[in-house]
Parts: sequence; C-alpha cells; structure tokens
Amino acid sequence: MTLRISLRNGEPVIVNGAVLRAVGRTDLVLENDATILRGRDVMKPQDATSPAKQLYFACMMAYIDPADLARHQQALLERLEVLLGALQAPEAKAVCVAFANKVSVGQFYQALAECRWLIAYEAEALARAAAAETAPE
Repeated sequence: MTLRISLRNGEPVIVNGAVLRAVGRTDLVLENDATILRGRDVMKPQDATSPAKQLYFACMMAYIDPADLARHQQALLERLEVLLGALQAPEAKAVCVAFANKVSVGQFYQALAECRWLIAYEAEALARAAAAETAPE
C-alpha cells in the first residue's frame, strides 16, 4: 500500500520512532508498512489537558512507541474508562466504541481520527457548559 504525505517547510514527521524535519515543501511516498505521524498530529504531554486529549496522547504513544506497548495500552484503557464515564451522548459513546475496536486490532493511526472527533466534541460540550454558566437567569 503506497501512502503519499505532504509536509510543510519545517514540519516534523515521526517515522518508526525517528523524528525527521522537512526542509522546504516536501512530499514523501511511503511504499511499505511503517509507523508514521506528521508533526501536526503529534501532541506534547503538556497539551493533554482533558480526558479526550489524554486518550489521544495515550493512543499516539501506543502507535509510535511499540516497545512499551503494554504500558500504553493500560493507559488507553484507563483514559477510555474515564471518558466513557463522563459522556452522555449516544453518538459520542459510539465513537468511543469505534475507537476501542480499532485499538483492539492495533489500528492506532485510524483510532487517532476517532480521538480527534472526541476532542472536538469535548471542546464543544465544554463551551456550551461555560456559556450556560455565564448566561443571565
């Protein structure tokens, strides 16, 4: 399976654990299986400030650090349990189930997409809650 990735000037990419940085606009063509994550998809530990972001970070680590997979999978389970306990909407719970299914078969990269949806959902829910708190009665 061939994968084409476009990188912006200076954008980092992680390939099998090695951090590379694009010099100029760069296109990469990946012609075999490898663990690859563009810089824009990388989350720093200090940015994992909410349950959905913590789930994303744990999934990302499981994807890019297979040498410590057991520890990352444990973190994934713990974060998923917390998030599922906090969610009310059936659609959000369904996304968590889809995420868990992908993780269970080792599709961590695909599971990150589910996490991005959950992060957006979480941000929207928090914004609604904040607006409700500040709304005049």
